[in-house]
Parts: sequence; structure tokens; C-alpha cells
Amino acid sequence: MTYPRLIVVLTLLVAGLFMASLLVGVADVSVMDSLAALFGGGEGPLPIVMREIRLPRTILGVMVGVSLGLSGAAMQGYLRNPLAEPGVIGISASAALGAVIALQSGLAALFALALPLAALTGAALCVLLILLLAGSGGTLSLILAGIAVSALSSALTALVLNLSPNPFAANEIVFWMMGSLADRSFLHVWTALPVMLVGWALLAFTGRGIDRLTLGEEAAATMGINLKRLRLILVGGVAASVGAATAVAGAVGFVGLVVPHVLRPLVGARPARLLLTSALGGAALVLTADIAVRLILPGRDLKLGVLMALVGAPVFFHLIWRMRGRS
Repeated sequence: MTYPRLIVVLTLLVAGLFMASLLVGVADVSVMDSLAALFGGGEGPLPIVMREIRLPRTILGVMVGVSLGLSGAAMQGYLRNPLAEPGVIGISASAALGAVIALQSGLAALFALALPLAALTGAALCVLLILLLAGSGGTLSLILAGIAVSALSSALTALVLNLSPNPFAANEIVFWMMGSLADRSFLHVWTALPVMLVGWALLAFTGRGIDRLTLGEEAAATMGINLKRLRLILVGGVAASVGAATAVAGAVGFVGLVVPHVLRPLVGARPARLLLTSALGGAALVLTADIAVRLILPGRDLKLGVLMALVGAPVFFHLIWRMRGRS
């Protein structure tokens, strides 16, 4: 399949899943009634459900999927490792720590934007700490700094849960960390979208650099790639994209790992081409998973992050097995 045709197929797939996500729900409503409530006028419970509950949830599904898929492809291209994913530099864990502090301290109950803003602040501080620790080193320094920050953030999150005197706050933290798109509004969309757009734009600029990096860092430098600037753009783009996604949806893993690996054979040895395809593939995967959580256990609130882990872990085992077979 040619690259343009692949983009068209993925775009149509995302569009189809977008409509399916709008039309799937607990309420037994016909397709025509749902579309009339979404696009037509009128008042009542169904238009409110369609416009204020399902529509922002579906839009966020696309935004989160694009952010995670794009970030995963950029990280794998930069690190030249098909098993790399956005969490390797600690952005997700740091954003989660910021959100957990907001929940535990009660800030999240004071105003609606406290939780996503706290998560974005955690991601921003993570970037500063990673760049400070990595210094002028190469990709290995970046990985080690990310692992250190991720471990520290996870430990502090566990400490907050351990010392939490309020069982209700601890319960809310645990459920938020499972990841979900339920009960989200346009407030979450407009909070995350500007930050995500910045992240997507930064990651789009890394295409030429990660293509050159397939030949090695020294070869890329001789071809005019500023490796320090490339790393700064990459870390900033991943932080903005993944930080905003974590801020509004909680911890949703494996998207950035699975999607680029599945689509890589379809784009050949061009990491830059994998960026757009992984963004579309990530949107398709998150929308599919969000539809599935509404169909599998509609009355039990199955979390999106839990389902992604159940799907992603076997894929991860398969990748390890294939790499073991090649060695």
C-alpha cells in the first residue's frame, strides 16, 4: 500500500470510528434520533447527551490518540528503538503526580481546571528536570534521566496514596489513574487542545531529524542536524502532547508503543512518515477502545486505561518474543 493511500485509509477509519463513538452509548436511541439531536435544534435530554457528553468525549478520544501515537512514533524514531514509548522519559508519571497532588490537596474540588493545570505543571517540571539531568549528553543520558524522573514521580505518587488520610480522595486518585474519557466536557477539550497543538507542531518538525538519525548521531550531525535542538524540540513536543493527554484522560498506556510498531512495516524505513500514520492510528485505537469500554461492561464503568493495558501487554510480549527469535 502506498503512503498516500495509507493516509486516506486511516483518515476514513478515524472518521468512521468518530461517528460510531457518537452513536454508541448506554441509552437505546436510534441512529436517526441521535443524529437529529446532534445536528438539529431543540431542547431535552437527548440533545444534551449528544452535544455535552458524547461529542466532547469523542473529540477528546481523537486528541488523546493523536498525542500518544505521534509521541510514540517520535520517541521510537529518535531513540532508534521500536520498544520505546512516551513514558520512557517520565512525562506521564510526572503529569499523573501533579494531578494526584491536586486531588489529594482538594484543589481539584475548588475549580474545574485545577486538575488538568496541575498535571500540565507536573509535565513542565519534568521537562526542566530531564533537560537539567541529561545536560549535553546523547540519547542514553536522556533515557537515564527519564527513567530517574519517572521512578521519582511514581514513588511520590505512591507516597501520597500511602499517607492519604481521606479514603474518598484515595479512591478518586486510583480511579483517575486508571484512565478514562467518561464525564469529560468541552472545558477539558479547550484546556488541552492549545497545549496539544503546540506539541503536535513541535513533533512535526522532528521528521527530518529522526530520518537522518537512522544513520547514527555522527552521520546526522554531519548532514546538518542540530542534535541538541532536535532533542529539545522532541522533549518539548512529547511533554506538551502527553502531558495534556494525561491531564484530561489520566494514564492511558501502550498506545504510543503498539501503534507505531504495527504501522511501521507499512511505511518502510522512513520514521518521518510514521509520525502522521501513528497519529491517525492512535486516534483510531483510542476511539475503538473507548467504544469497547461502553459495550463490554456498560454498567460497571470499565476504564479505558485498564482495557488498553489488557490489549497492550500481550502485544508487548509478542514484540519481545519476536526480538528474542531474531537474536
